[in-house]
Amino acid sequence: MRRLQNFRLIQKPLLLGLAAFVFQNITAQEITEELHAKHMTEVIELDGDLSEPIWQTAQKTTNFWQYFPSDSKVAKYQTTVQFAYDEIALYVGIKAEAVNNNFVVSSLRRDFSGLRNDNVTILFDTFSDGTNAFGFGITPYGVRREFLVSSGGAARENYNFAWDVKWQGESKIFDNYFTSEIRIPFTSLKFEEGATQWRVRPYRFNIQSNETSTLTRVPQTQLLGTLAFADDLIFEKPLGKSRTPMTLIPYVNGLAQKDFEDNAADNSILVGGDAKIAIGDGLNLDLTFNPDFSNVEVDDIFTNLTRFELRLPERRQFFIDNSDLFGSFGNFFNEARPFFSRRIGLARDINNNLIQNDIITGVRLSGKLNEDWRLGILNIQTAADESNEVASNNNTMITLQKKIGKRSNIGAFIVNRERFKEYNFSEENDKYNRVFGVDYNLASEDNTWAGRYYLHKSVNPDDKGGNFSAQAITTYNKNNWVFINDWTYVDNDFTADLGFVPRTDIFKMGNFAQRFFFPKNREVINRNNVQLLFINYFRPKLNFKLTDYTLRGTWETEFASNAKITANVFNQYILLTNDFDPTRTDGGTPLPGNESYRFSYTNIEFTSNNTKLFSYGLNTTIGQFFNGNRYSVGGTLGYRWQPWGQFSLNVNYDGIKLPEPYESENYWLITPRMDVTLNKSLFFNTLIQYSNQRENFGINARLQWRFAPLSDLFLVYNDNYNSTEFTPRFRSINLKMTYWLNL
Repeated sequence: MRRLQNFRLIQKPLLLGLAAFVFQNITAQEITEELHAKHMTEVIELDGDLSEPIWQTAQKTTNFWQYFPSDSKVAKYQTTVQFAYDEIALYVGIKAEAVNNNFVVSSLRRDFSGLRNDNVTILFDTFSDGTNAFGFGITPYGVRREFLVSSGGAARENYNFAWDVKWQGESKIFDNYFTSEIRIPFTSLKFEEGATQWRVRPYRFNIQSNETSTLTRVPQTQLLGTLAFADDLIFEKPLGKSRTPMTLIPYVNGLAQKDFEDNAADNSILVGGDAKIAIGDGLNLDLTFNPDFSNVEVDDIFTNLTRFELRLPERRQFFIDNSDLFGSFGNFFNEARPFFSRRIGLARDINNNLIQNDIITGVRLSGKLNEDWRLGILNIQTAADESNEVASNNNTMITLQKKIGKRSNIGAFIVNRERFKEYNFSEENDKYNRVFGVDYNLASEDNTWAGRYYLHKSVNPDDKGGNFSAQAITTYNKNNWVFINDWTYVDNDFTADLGFVPRTDIFKMGNFAQRFFFPKNREVINRNNVQLLFINYFRPKLNFKLTDYTLRGTWETEFASNAKITANVFNQYILLTNDFDPTRTDGGTPLPGNESYRFSYTNIEFTSNNTKLFSYGLNTTIGQFFNGNRYSVGGTLGYRWQPWGQFSLNVNYDGIKLPEPYESENYWLITPRMDVTLNKSLFFNTLIQYSNQRENFGINARLQWRFAPLSDLFLVYNDNYNSTEFTPRFRSINLKMTYWLNL
C-alpha cells in the first residue's frame, strides 16, 4: 500500500514532466517552408547565367542557416535557389554569395568531395518518406556529383557516391558570387505519377569562407544530409510519369595479363554489359551479362593488426541502385551482415587466396511498390573454376520492406547460396547456405531516437540447431547528448556465405555516451566533445565467459578553421581462445590460445584544415600490446594544384615488440597518390602502394576519357612486385570502352 501511495505521489509530476517533454519536442521542430516550382514552356540555355525570363518570375528562396561553425545563426554568405520544370526536366537556379571569386575547387573530375570543394548540393526526397533521396551537387566550375541517400541519411555509410545518372549543369563565376543552372531529366528520377509535392533540402559548403549552411536548420550533432530535416517542394501542376528509359551499357575490354608466380599468361577480349529497365514509377530492373569491373579503383591497403577481416566498400554499378534494400540488413556495427555484395565475384582458391570468380549473368529488381512498400529481388549466377576448386553457385536474395510511421520501417529477407552441380572436390555440407530474418529500423521524425532490432537464422545441410543472430541497438541524440546502447548475439553456428560475419559465438553488450560543449567565443574553437565507450564480449559456448572488453575515453576538439584533434585512451582485455600471431608472420610463433591479455594504450590524431592548398594529418599510438608493446606513427601530406590536380602521400609505421619467442615486426605502409584532371572529360590518376606486411609493391595507373555522358574509354595498368626480392608478381593492362545508351 505504501508503494502505491508513493507512486500516486509521483505520478502527477511524472505525467506533467512527460507532457512538458512531448510539448517541448513538438514545439522545437522547425516550421517547414514551402518552395514552389514554376511550370514553364520556354527553353533554357544551360550556361549558368540566370538571364532567362523564368528566373525573374520563379520563386526565390534564401535565408539559409549556418550548420558550421554555428547551427543557430543565419548564414553570413547567403544562397538563393529557384525551381522550375517542364514536361521533361526539373530545373534549378542557384546564386551563391561569396567574399570574392577565389573559390576552392580541388578537381574537375565528376563526383568531387563535398568537403573539399565550394559547392551547392540539393537533396530530393521524391517519395516524401524521409528515408531515401537523390542528391545532386555542383561547384563554381560546373563540376557535378550525384549520390543516393538511404536509411534516412543518419550514418555516413548511408551515402552512396558510386551512383551515376545522366543530368546537366553549368556555372558562371562573378566577382563576389557564382550562379549555376541545373537540369535533371525526370527520366533520371523515380517518383509517383501525379505527384504535386516532394521534400527537398538545399545545402552549401562555402569552403572559401569556412561556412556550411542549409536552408532547413540542422543540429550539429546530426549529419548534415540527414533526411529528418527538409522543406516541401510544391509543383504548380501535377507531374506525369517518371518515364525512365531503358538503358543499355555495353562494354568491350581488351586484356593482357601475366601471373609471374604461377607462370600463367592471358590475352583476351571480353564483351558484356548491363541493362536498366524501368518498371512503373518506382521499380528498377537491372540486368548484367558477363560483367567486367576492371575500371573500378583499386582498394586501399590497410595494415591489419586485428584478428578479423576488414570490410571494404562496394563500387560496382550493378549493385548500387537501392543497395540499402539488400545491404542494410543485420548488425549496425558489422558484427553480422547476412548479405555483402562484394562476396559475389570473389572466391578462395585451393591455397585460400582470394581470386576473381566470374559472374555469368545477373538480374536485380528493386525499388518502390507504392508509398509504403519496397521490394528487392536479386539473382546472380557465378562460373565454376575447377582448377582452383571453385564451384558454380546461384546467389539469390529477396527482400520486402514496409514503412512504419513517418520514417521507420520493418523488413524481411531471405538469402540463398546454392550449388546445383556436384564436383569431385565438393562436399555435401557445402551444397547450400540460407539466411532469413526480420529487421525493424527505428527513426523518429526529428531523428532523436534511432535503432535497429533484428532476428536472423541461417540454415545449412549439417545444421544441429541454433544458428541465430540478433541485435537490439538504440540511439538517443538530443540537446548535445548522444547515447547508444547495443546488445548483439551471434550464434556459434550462424553462417552467412554471402554476408560479412567476422566472428561467431559472441554476446555483446555495448554502451556509448557523448557530450558536446560549445564555447561562448567560437573564433578559435568551434566545439569540444567528450566520449565514453564500454564494450563487453562474452562467449556463450564457454558459459558466457568474458573474452573481450574495450574501455575507451575520448576528448575531441574541432577548431573553427576545420582542423581537429582527437585523443583516445584505451584499456583492453582479450582472452585468446585460439593461437594468434598479431604480426601475421609466416612461420612465426603465435601467442597461445586460452590465455588472457590486458593492455592499455593511447592514441592521438590531428588533421589540419583540409580546405587549404597544403594539408596534413598526424597520428600516433603508443602503449602496451598483448604481452608486449606497440608504437605506431603515421602522417598524410596533401597538396592541391587547383583545379588541375591533387597529390598526397600517406606513411604509416607500426612497431610491434613482443617478448621472445614471439614475433616482433616493423610494418611500413607507404601510399603516394596523384589525381590529375586535364579538363572535365580527361582524367589521369596513379596509386602506388607499398606494404611490407603483404610483401607487396603495387602500381595502379588509369587514364579515363569521358567521350560522352557516362560513357568512358579506360586505359588501366596494374603492376605488382614482391617487395622483398623486388621480383614481378602480377601485371596487367586493360583497354576498355563502356557506352551509356538511353533508348
